[in-house]
Amino acid sequence: MAELNERNIPLFTPVNLITGFLGSGKTTLLKRMLTSSALADTAVLINEFGEIGLDHELIERIDDNMVLLQSGCLCCTIRGELAEAIRGLDERRATGEISPYRRLIIESTGLADPLPILTTITADPVLRHHYRLGLVITTVDAVNGMTQLDRQPESRKQAAVADRLVITKTDLASGENVENLVGRLRRINPTASIVHAVSKNFDPEDLIGGDLFDIASKTREVRHWFEDETKSLEQSARNHHRHDHDHHHHDHAHANQHDPNRHSDDISAFHLIFERPLDWTAFGLWLSLMLHRHGEAILRVKGLLAIQGEPAPVAVHGVQQLVHPPIHLEAWPSMDRRTRIVIIGKGLDEHAFRRSFEAFVLAPEIRAEEQKSFA
Repeated sequence: MAELNERNIPLFTPVNLITGFLGSGKTTLLKRMLTSSALADTAVLINEFGEIGLDHELIERIDDNMVLLQSGCLCCTIRGELAEAIRGLDERRATGEISPYRRLIIESTGLADPLPILTTITADPVLRHHYRLGLVITTVDAVNGMTQLDRQPESRKQAAVADRLVITKTDLASGENVENLVGRLRRINPTASIVHAVSKNFDPEDLIGGDLFDIASKTREVRHWFEDETKSLEQSARNHHRHDHDHHHHDHAHANQHDPNRHSDDISAFHLIFERPLDWTAFGLWLSLMLHRHGEAILRVKGLLAIQGEPAPVAVHGVQQLVHPPIHLEAWPSMDRRTRIVIIGKGLDEHAFRRSFEAFVLAPEIRAEEQKSFA
């Protein structure tokens, strides 16, 4: 049992990381976990790539114990921002500004290397006296997981460091594909337990049980990664006073531009925001055409849509050429009622996407408005 202080808070608050490649079901898993009463005293920090964040709204739990940390670059070694966000939560907990939490869950962006997040907890001079590493939970998509492991170094790294591997979307994949994926994951990470998210026996609380990260149980490769990242963090701390942010960021990018464990620079994210409600049929046609045309270049599409005639938003989610059934939310999760769509891909032309959206989705509405003005 964890040792508690006088305020019934663990002396070392466990930090559990939920990671996994784009579209693998991290947000869905986190949402399921947070419905459990056993996780009611949990703070959540969500790191999203890009300028517009949606995951915190799709979880449908907006409170002071949830923090959205947005990464505007693909570097993903968000050490300073991450440490600052956790320290901020800790200070607000200590002063009673927010309700006490006994664990922290971080949902990382799907493009993140998990090692900088883990080493921030262990090496930061302030955090390591109040927090400890809990379990690493990695989601793997049964439909696209094998391809992502082949082509995306981040996906392999996320699987390698996991304590729990959660295979999602097994209901959409063949039994043979799932079996092959399990075999591949066991070769990458022989010590992690593997569970299926759609199993009747799946219990989100079991993912947190015994939440103590043990680097000694990891493969030699993972231990080597952890040591290298820790040394890099310590070196960055020593050099911090000699470098401003821009120069440090440039050095970091230069140092890793040939590292196969870092993602390529042609991955980018952009967002589409619209004030007026959309025509659902027109949007569906546009999305299908874009996914068919660009295929594997579209790593992720996620949106919260205002639809004509609907009082509440519709959430859409697509990974490459797989589009999941839309989810009709019961109510808007915030006061922002605009359509917001985030697209992450490799080598995509943002302006071409905007032009096609205006042609397929917005043009009928614009023409209707013009006809009304001349009536």
